[in-house]
Amino acid sequence: MNTQVHLPSLVNAKNVFNNRSSGGFTVLETLVIVLLIGLLAALGIPNWMTFVATRQLNSAQNQLYYAIRQAQREAIKQKLSWQASLRIQDGAVQWSVHQAQTDQFISDAVKNNSNLWHNLESSVRIDEEENNKGKKETTLRKETSQQVWRVVFNYQGCPVYEVGDECINTSLRTLGQITLYSQNAGKARRCVYVSTILGAIKTGKDHPRANDNDKYCY
Repeated sequence: MNTQVHLPSLVNAKNVFNNRSSGGFTVLETLVIVLLIGLLAALGIPNWMTFVATRQLNSAQNQLYYAIRQAQREAIKQKLSWQASLRIQDGAVQWSVHQAQTDQFISDAVKNNSNLWHNLESSVRIDEEENNKGKKETTLRKETSQQVWRVVFNYQGCPVYEVGDECINTSLRTLGQITLYSQNAGKARRCVYVSTILGAIKTGKDHPRANDNDKYCY
């Protein structure tokens, strides 16, 4: 008799437990979760995109640094003038390392050989604008009629203005920098620059204050 009285109670308790464990979330709980996920996504996605774009910008900086270094090494190794060149082709920034030719900013053989050119990330651009000091952040020698830049090294590894120049003839106008930004990385800037007439090459990034040369990327 006692068993008959308590058995339904045990069954009901079991049913209640099963209902609570398998019934899922209420409508209110589901709405709260959806709102939280949306909020986290709204906060996280832009930050993630900026992070990725900054990484790509750093990668582009490294590529240009090693390209300029390679041109300098090849000049010393081959005992000839070599150069690192940059250009904008179909909206993309490209770089190439090749032997320099007398009286030619970049030879047609190099310009027309797509195998010699390497693309940076599609969102990366060359900063050609003037900064708040009225100075351009990109100051490498540029071909007047085209969006093409270069830095030339002679057989001793010195940056030179014209092919065939000696280190003692190198002037300060051979020094300069290339400054990059990403369309997706906000105000971040990255630069590579030839800092001495003997060929020291450095990398830099954006700063809130300009340096003695009125550059914000250094």
